[in-house]
Amino acid sequence: MRIEEFIHTVNEYTIKGIPFLFVIDFEKEKPFVSKIEDLEKENVLYSIKNKGNLTSKRNKKTIPLKIDVIDKAMYTNAFDKVKSNIIQGNSYLTNLTFPTNIEVDIHLKTIIEKAKAKYKIFFKNEFISFSPESFIQIKKNKIYTFPMKGTIDADIPNAENKLLEDKKEIYEHNTIVDLMRNDLAMVATNIKINRFRYLEKIKTSKGNILQASSEIEGVLSKNWKMNFGELVLKLLPAGSISGAPKVKTVEIIQQAEKQKRGYYTGIFGVFDGENVDSAVLIRYIENREKGLIYQSGGGITSQSNLDFEYAEMIQKIYIPI
Repeated sequence: MRIEEFIHTVNEYTIKGIPFLFVIDFEKEKPFVSKIEDLEKENVLYSIKNKGNLTSKRNKKTIPLKIDVIDKAMYTNAFDKVKSNIIQGNSYLTNLTFPTNIEVDIHLKTIIEKAKAKYKIFFKNEFISFSPESFIQIKKNKIYTFPMKGTIDADIPNAENKLLEDKKEIYEHNTIVDLMRNDLAMVATNIKINRFRYLEKIKTSKGNILQASSEIEGVLSKNWKMNFGELVLKLLPAGSISGAPKVKTVEIIQQAEKQKRGYYTGIFGVFDGENVDSAVLIRYIENREKGLIYQSGGGITSQSNLDFEYAEMIQKIYIPI
């Protein structure tokens, strides 16, 4: 589907109050939209806060992953390119990501059924995402976004205070909150922060982690449904998985990662006939010709440490249970 067709279809469905699901890739080259009633024949399953056509199965057992992490020398080369651009003032924060080859002995559909997350999608056996991160929500002409920045092992001593007091994490989170406030201001008015750096605990196959988020709110015009397609595209890519300033930072990402991200770090969401809820496509497994890959990464700032960032990228390779 071309982007012009996507915009036209989304606007038509939103105006008419037709429930639909949409998916947009990071590069905005492969957008997808389908009426909710047509999803199963499209081989697309989803669950948003336990609502959708995806059946969830309780799972108390861990799902073991065999991982083959990117060579550290290759990561170092990309990290140094990003850090150099930051030192030169081309970016304040750049999200650097890489694919990791994985092996798992169950089907993608089974993994997504057993994974526990607010936002889950199985997309045509091409990829799955069990994302903890909201992108935008629209309720009664108000728009909300929830940038997530900051991760720590929840089981280490004094983990909560260590995350909240870490200077690098504070800077990174502040930068993204400021960016997302500015992004919302492109489509809404009366921007305000309702919650700042609140923590959520996530149970994973490797143990527990803490992640920091904020909640930002704005007021949309009453006729937002007339141009929802343009509205959502204007906000992309999501600030939390790109960086700031956004346009230049995306160029740096392309130079450092040397490959397209595709649907990874894009978004998916649902319009239910009245309101919108959507997520950033992270915690993401893709089915490629040579096998499965798990995409992960993190934000790089002037204060970032190579070993810490490499370890964080690996830490984010998990299946929530």
